[in-house]
Amino acid sequence: MMKQLIIAAIAAAALCSCGTTSHPLYSWYDSQDATYQYTKKATDADLNRAMAQYELVINKQNGTRMTVPPGMNAEYGFLLCKAGKKDEGIALLKEEMRLYPESEKFISRIIKQLTK
Repeated sequence: MMKQLIIAAIAAAALCSCGTTSHPLYSWYDSQDATYQYTKKATDADLNRAMAQYELVINKQNGTRMTVPPGMNAEYGFLLCKAGKKDEGIALLKEEMRLYPESEKFISRIIKQLTK
């Protein structure tokens, strides 16, 4: 009887753990699709849509980490620089390095090229 109770408890625990849903680390919203559309067509409308999605991801994080995903500040910062908003773009590139120090070697090269 005790053996059956233990087996039933293990089975119940296993079934309960299957029903939980994990919350994603980051909120991406529609940024992947917007980025794809922009790189595919490169129209002003697609650029504006991608930039709006980046702003949403950066300013409204609901993921479990509650921080901007890796690369998001860098991508948006680079687009801002391309759009003529160099100061804002470089500030976001620097924010990327602050949040993700491992990106410093790569991002610092981008900043150096943009400030020549």
